[in-house]
Amino acid sequence: MDLAALAADLRRITVAVTRADGVGGGAGIAWAPGWVVTNAHVAAHARVIIGIAGGEHIEGQVVARDRGADLALLRAPGLANGALITDGMELRIGALVVAVGHPFGVPGALSAGIVQAVGPLVPGGRRWIQADLRLAPGNSGGPLADARGHVVGLNTMMAGSLALAIPSSEVQRFVASATTPA
Repeated sequence: MDLAALAADLRRITVAVTRADGVGGGAGIAWAPGWVVTNAHVAAHARVIIGIAGGEHIEGQVVARDRGADLALLRAPGLANGALITDGMELRIGALVVAVGHPFGVPGALSAGIVQAVGPLVPGGRRWIQADLRLAPGNSGGPLADARGHVVGLNTMMAGSLALAIPSSEVQRFVASATTPA
C-alpha cells in the first residue's frame, strides 16, 4: 500500500474552512462539485472561506447546519472535486483508516490508525467510527478514509485516545435532506 499516493488523493478532496475574517477553522470534504460538508462547530458562521488544493480560496455559504448532529453543508461555487464515498457499514474492526486535515494549521497532514469499533460510546448513544489515530484542532470536518481512499466518515473529535468520526451514511442522509426541495 502506498500511503503517500493515498494521502495525495485525499488532499484533493480535503479543504480548509475558516470564518470569513480568517479566524478559527478546520477541514471539510469536497462532497460533490459545488458542495462541502464539515462539522457544524467548524462552520459556525453563515459565510466561510474555503481553501482548496493549490492555495486558492473561495467564499462559501452555510446552507444547512445541524448542531445536534454536528454537521454543516456549505455551498462552494466553483469547487470541482467530489469525494468517493462509501457508507462505512463494511468497515471491520482492525481495518486501516487514514485522516487528512489541517491540524494546527499544517495543510494536508495525514494520520493513520485502525478501526477499534463502530457503534455508540454509551448504550443508546449515536453511532461513531472509533479509530486509534490522532486528531488535533484543524482535523475536524476532514475525511476519514479506508485504504482504498473511499471516505467512510467525517472526523469530529477525540474521546480519550480514540478519534471519533461520523459515519458517511449519516452524512449522506444529512446532505440528502438538506438538498431535497421541500
